[in-house]
Amino acid sequence: MFRKLVSLDEAIHIFEQQFHAKPGEVEQISLSQAHQRVLAKDVKAPLNVPPFNRATVDGYAVHAADTFGADEKQPVTLKLLGCVTIDEMPEIILNEGTTVGIVTGAPIPSGADAVVMMEYTIQKNKLVSIYRPVSQRENVMEAGSDIRKGETMIRRDQLLSSRDIGVFAALGFTKVDVYKRPRVAVLSTGAEIVEPGKSLVLGKIYDINAYTISAAVQECGGQPSNFGIVPDEIDELRAVLKKALASADIIITSGGVSVGPKDVVPKVLNMLGKPGVIVSGIAIKPGKPTTIAIVNKKPIFSLPGHPTSSLLIFHVFVRPIILKMAGRQQEPPFIVKATAAEKMFQAKGRRTFVMVDLIQDESGKLLARPVALGLSGAITTLSKAEGFVIIPERWQFINAGDDVTVHLFKPLPEFALSAK
Repeated sequence: MFRKLVSLDEAIHIFEQQFHAKPGEVEQISLSQAHQRVLAKDVKAPLNVPPFNRATVDGYAVHAADTFGADEKQPVTLKLLGCVTIDEMPEIILNEGTTVGIVTGAPIPSGADAVVMMEYTIQKNKLVSIYRPVSQRENVMEAGSDIRKGETMIRRDQLLSSRDIGVFAALGFTKVDVYKRPRVAVLSTGAEIVEPGKSLVLGKIYDINAYTISAAVQECGGQPSNFGIVPDEIDELRAVLKKALASADIIITSGGVSVGPKDVVPKVLNMLGKPGVIVSGIAIKPGKPTTIAIVNKKPIFSLPGHPTSSLLIFHVFVRPIILKMAGRQQEPPFIVKATAAEKMFQAKGRRTFVMVDLIQDESGKLLARPVALGLSGAITTLSKAEGFVIIPERWQFINAGDDVTVHLFKPLPEFALSAK
């Protein structure tokens, strides 16, 4: 039996007393690698964008006052001095009664303060007839109108999107200061599991957890490293965990934490350093055998071997810690209100997570339906589930027809419900 089951809230409290999750060191990376990384320092614009007044249409740069009074019957005629292209700063200076041709994006020459669109002009020889007046700054994008020099454009702790990358590029940056991603060692234990791709003999199963957990680590900003499958042998497991501690910030194991003779992980964790195991079993279902240790100031999460239990515990306990260490903000939970389609039972005295999918009845009411074959060893349980309903320790069950809160694994598009 486990030495002492603690509630999920107690487990979180015990862990937080021993380990404070916070962003790691800062590193400088290339702009091409910065997408979905977390900015470590405020970014101020070193220049104006655009850096010069530029035309927003093809046409003629003019002094706006020269066009006043122009109409279709009585056009204003200006002398054409030349043309400005987008790859050079113009040397032409406009005086009263003159104009230059200009293309979209080209710098506005000195003396001009507006651009007349090509559609409202007729050029003949060196004269341009203008059939519509323009006001000052019309069809002109002024220097600094998009980004002003010295302006704080992107603030620290922001997860960099494709739009943010565009801002960096517009400002001429090639390097970005970001928080280092936490390095997460992932390993599986057990004689019954083999690597995908190898021959599967009777009594063996493929390693699911190393791949699902590694993918989940990436989703919340961590950098996983798969240490492979380790036999349930004390010396070998100890050697691999020592190696993982030397290179990683967090270690996640799966399997070997129940009460069988081959469940040696807790014993090995206590051999590695102080304080060792701080949580040995949590009063939840699924995930009761979950074990947590701190060694050399690094957290080790030893999750159950069953895929659903392992991934659920990662979602509710480990994921928020990796998010903090990656510098990411904890997203507000995705929740929806629904009605229980069936009676849901609590595991006696344990906070129970019931995996559910969502359907709509004929009236459009949203129903939460427990996922069929919801055994902790079935990987399809989580793949079929849209989320979970929590039954608190003090409750015995949820009746069919009761209102429930469904915690979603990801936002659910409306069309996905109607299509079921």
